[in-house]
Amino acid sequence: MAFYKKQKQKGKWYPRSFTVGTMGTKEVAQRLSRMSTVSKADTYAVLMGLGDVLGDLMKEGCSVKLDGLGTFYLVGKANGQGVDTPEEVSARQFTEVRVRFIPEYRRAQNRKVTGRTIVPDKMEWVELEVEK
Repeated sequence: MAFYKKQKQKGKWYPRSFTVGTMGTKEVAQRLSRMSTVSKADTYAVLMGLGDVLGDLMKEGCSVKLDGLGTFYLVGKANGQGVDTPEEVSARQFTEVRVRFIPEYRRAQNRKVTGRTIVPDKMEWVELEVEK
């Protein structure tokens, strides 16, 4: 189940989703090991190395598609660092680099997206009252 609170913005009320905790690498490794033949320790070791591997592959100019999860890629931002001519454009203009992620998705025959792998098909939303 997912959680939301009521929030007022610009005179209107909206539901605001939020999380109630964080699951870490150990919990993910434990759940993955329960659904496979791989030990928790081996799963944990692989997960611990995943960030470095993804970073190295993206640094080499590749996007990284993980089946059942989605695609990771880097985006350079050059906020406020424009120049007047194409000849002046250089990599030094980048002010930050961000990782972007697109969840894997399924399409129907009409090309409409019918689902994303890490977004549950059915969600139960529960309102949590704010303590006053």
